[in-house]
Amino acid sequence: MGLRILHISTRLILGGSQENTVLSCEGQSRLGHEVHLAYGPIYGPEGSLLERVSAFACTAPDGSARRITTHEVPDLVREVSPLRDGRCLGQLKALIRRVRPDVIHTHSSKAGILGRLAGWAVWRAGDVRAAGGASGAGGGAGLARPMVMHTIHGPPFMPVEGGLGKRLKVRLNNLVYTVAEKHAAARCHVIVSVADAMTQQFLARGIGRPELYMTVRSGMDLGPYDRPAADQERGAMRAALGLRPEKFVAGTVARLAEHKGHADVLAAMERLRGAGPGMNLEQLVLLWVGDGWLRQELTVRAGAAGFNVISLDHGGPAAEAWRGAVAGRPSVVLTGLVPPQRVPGLVRAMDVLVHPSYREGLPRTVPQALLCGVCPIATDVDGTREVCVDGVTGKLVRLGDIDALAGAVRWAWEHPAERAALAEAGRQMVRQRWSTEAMVAGLEEAMGVGLGRSDLLAES
Repeated sequence: MGLRILHISTRLILGGSQENTVLSCEGQSRLGHEVHLAYGPIYGPEGSLLERVSAFACTAPDGSARRITTHEVPDLVREVSPLRDGRCLGQLKALIRRVRPDVIHTHSSKAGILGRLAGWAVWRAGDVRAAGGASGAGGGAGLARPMVMHTIHGPPFMPVEGGLGKRLKVRLNNLVYTVAEKHAAARCHVIVSVADAMTQQFLARGIGRPELYMTVRSGMDLGPYDRPAADQERGAMRAALGLRPEKFVAGTVARLAEHKGHADVLAAMERLRGAGPGMNLEQLVLLWVGDGWLRQELTVRAGAAGFNVISLDHGGPAAEAWRGAVAGRPSVVLTGLVPPQRVPGLVRAMDVLVHPSYREGLPRTVPQALLCGVCPIATDVDGTREVCVDGVTGKLVRLGDIDALAGAVRWAWEHPAERAALAEAGRQMVRQRWSTEAMVAGLEEAMGVGLGRSDLLAES
């Protein structure tokens, strides 16, 4: 019998964890579950996945039509706000009692903490089904209490660095999140990690017990990256972007946000000036796919560092945007916000993917680049090493090591055959491990484990 599953995520913006959540919802709907998705208000330049969720429809194995039912939670916001967080907790409890799910599956730090607290309170009360039973044709298994599970997409803990004031602020933030995560971990039945590194980090901070955790790697739709349409081929995309064949393109796919490391890329590229006879810096292009609140600051910095800044989202053909470029300079090309279906082609236009993020669960853009035949260069943080294996499927550098980042880009530029071999090895690995089907199957197993624990605890 299908289950009624309520997913809770903080914001339904364009991002790796959000895409993971949406793919999980779609896959579970196809299996015959009744799926609901709750999220906070969507705003800002990062874009939204709501249109995709609203348009989704499928036929379940029993022949019934399935859609994803959405619920906006007014006070579910990313920022810490005691007043709004308190209201959000009440809103989530009311939503759970109204939906009457068999499974409550929370995502991200904020929704993960508040969602687990709300779900556990309802589970302890044991009154979800007793209040009215399962509702709707084909809805839920009619369990007496909802099982609560959580997915760790990435750590909320930031690296401690910078001046004294910043270090103290980061330490305090990490302490608050550690305490909150410990509290929340004691109020759920199973925790899913998208990478083994997440489990290790959380256990090292005393969050939960080892038996609470399961690893389910973050699945993705492999097809568009592995098998490109004609207009998504490398040559076609580079022509559309105004990139001549001799350009060396180091690309990044991420929100323009502080912890994604775009400023580190700029600093590293500045150190490549005059780095070697095989490197004509005029041919260097940094292709930044995405948008975000840090855009203005980054473009000002790029211009001050001597880069041409080419914005392709201001209308008009790419050739028009390139017209003002100054000869002899490297360039930063900004695509702005693009629809997800364009991302595979943009990745394929790159020579290397540069992903110097400061924190990750398992960065989806790295396996996606490998499927496109693009070698990744990434910082060795969190679960990144589980897909970007140094010297095997890509190049890893230490977090914040600007010289190493510059050196890795230089190596990739000067060794095209070797970087292609790394990408091909990675492509074979990704095909085996990161499919949506494998992720959904892993979530089915995790739900089974969690439901068993929920029943045992309810009886005790």
